[in-house]
Amino acid sequence: MRLISYISVMIIPLVIFYITLHALLLRKPVFDLFLKGAKQGLLTVFEISPSLIGLLVAVGIFRNSGALELICNFLTTVKKLLPFSTSLIPSEILPLSFLKMFSASGANALLFDIFKTYGTDSYIGFTASILLCCTETLFYTISIYFSSIQIKKTRWVVPAGIFLSFVSLILSAWVARFFVCF
Repeated sequence: MRLISYISVMIIPLVIFYITLHALLLRKPVFDLFLKGAKQGLLTVFEISPSLIGLLVAVGIFRNSGALELICNFLTTVKKLLPFSTSLIPSEILPLSFLKMFSASGANALLFDIFKTYGTDSYIGFTASILLCCTETLFYTISIYFSSIQIKKTRWVVPAGIFLSFVSLILSAWVARFFVCF
């Protein structure tokens, strides 16, 4: 265990040392290349900051307005109408599934609440853990990555992402049921 801990502490300095040594052996201007990369990184941060600020404000308003509770109540009602999902998908993870598309930190906060209420080894806790591992912060990814490379047409990205989040919800519940029951 100590070996793994030692390696994890040393890996980043070793990688930096390797890159620097490799550039020096190839007779590249290391510091000039570093400055060029840092300048490009700062320009990227400057370009994506309006999207990031707008998304963070929207998520804050969404979480504090009570809209998440309304949507989750609606999703619970829809879930009761679907015969196959009533016993498979716990209603307690629906808010987690929905919020994960917007905010990973908000989803993590909900996950910790689920852990406190139901436990980490429960079916609900296990399902929530799997769900967070196999879903993406869809709208964050679209707003940040697409704006940084100037993609304007995202025609099928959002519907495909929402569909895949729904599939991830069902599959995470199914996988959790398989492992918790056996």
